[in-house]
Amino acid sequence: MAFEGLSDKLSAVFKKLKSHGKLSQSDIKEAMREVRMALLEADVNYKVAKKFIADVSERAVGAEVMESLTPAQQVIKIVNEELISLMGTEAARISSPSKPPCIIMLCGLQGSGKTTHAAKLALMLKNQSHRPLLVACDIYRPAAIDQLKVMGGKVGVPVFEMGTENPVKIAKQALKRANDYGNDYVILDTAGRLHIDEKLMDELRDIKKQVQPHEILLVIDSMTGQDAVNAASAFNDALDISGVILTKLDGDSRGGAALSVKAVTGKTIKFVGVGEKVEDIEVFHPDRMASRILGMGDVLSFIEKAEAEMDEKNAERMLEKIKRNQFDFNDMLDQFRQIKKMGSVRSLLTSLPGMDKKLRDVDIDERQLDRVEAIILSMTPEEREKPSIISPPRKRRIAAGSGMKVEDVNRLLKQIDQMQKMMKQFGGTGKSKSKMLRNMAKAARQNGQAGFDPSDFRNFK
Repeated sequence: MAFEGLSDKLSAVFKKLKSHGKLSQSDIKEAMREVRMALLEADVNYKVAKKFIADVSERAVGAEVMESLTPAQQVIKIVNEELISLMGTEAARISSPSKPPCIIMLCGLQGSGKTTHAAKLALMLKNQSHRPLLVACDIYRPAAIDQLKVMGGKVGVPVFEMGTENPVKIAKQALKRANDYGNDYVILDTAGRLHIDEKLMDELRDIKKQVQPHEILLVIDSMTGQDAVNAASAFNDALDISGVILTKLDGDSRGGAALSVKAVTGKTIKFVGVGEKVEDIEVFHPDRMASRILGMGDVLSFIEKAEAEMDEKNAERMLEKIKRNQFDFNDMLDQFRQIKKMGSVRSLLTSLPGMDKKLRDVDIDERQLDRVEAIILSMTPEEREKPSIISPPRKRRIAAGSGMKVEDVNRLLKQIDQMQKMMKQFGGTGKSKSKMLRNMAKAARQNGQAGFDPSDFRNFK
């Protein structure tokens, strides 16, 4: 995950500060020197890193820290606030014109992920009850049009294309089509180049002039570090972009682009790509990203994912069963299927406070949920409803039927017993899906702080 190295180094700095009790100016100066080195190693723009350290240092030597009973915590608070400020203070949204359609023009270098993220953005809008239209304006890259058509089919969004016709003409005709068919968002997938050249910029300027998009979103690859920031600066100078989509934030990039883009261009990151699946795109929240960088997790994003995937009726039914302490294997199976919809196990667990480091050296087998599902499906309806009746002969039958071992069945029985006990803690405290999820997140946060063991998600032996 991006920022892994930065997060480790900042944690080490803060741990050293906490050991001092009262802080002197020399303590803060030394800490800020280490933070500066950590930022530069994370590929943060050197001017951005310099200003960040100056801003934090100015506040850190003030009375609020020097006279505080917990000065180290005050420094952490200041770093958190300055990180948020560096990335944009609050989540940015897509402009919504009074008269649709809203025209979104995607631009960027070749290979940055424009076509893929055009489809991801279209799916996000579709899931919000909009009617997006994808437009193939990249007439140069081989198979670019076919790729967009395939991606459009995958997300269930129509694609407008006119072959190798002039991109400006394609964009204009697409607007007419959107007006005729009631599409309220038009997403233009424009051409890229391997490097920035005047021919590319002239074409993009021409499309902008003729179509007048409401949003010009630059798609940049976070894996390219400062090259991404340089590209953002060049595109912004030529087109006056309105925001950025940062891709591959789930990779092992150092994350410097995310911390530098806003300061260098003045434009915020609006969306981030966090995986290879078409649903792996998120609104960028500076406060949540700062929290993850500082090792505090991202529980709010975890809750939002759960709320988006959880069926309201099933949630109410589940709530009633929890309140009556009747959670069984049928419910566990439902929950695991919901989890699979939300994304990878690793990405979900690392959203919880303190889990990122604990999972770093753990070999998480993403097929674990499939194996658990196989064990549960090998049980009879009565066994799923009443786990207590599963005797040794039944365990052997279930293990044979699922292709697993008796030890694996025993482990699962222990897990449901633990889940039943945890459900009991918050079962009677709410009457809504949101309330239940927040109680679950609170319990998860407490487990993370208490030393949650991720070994449940390791490979079966």
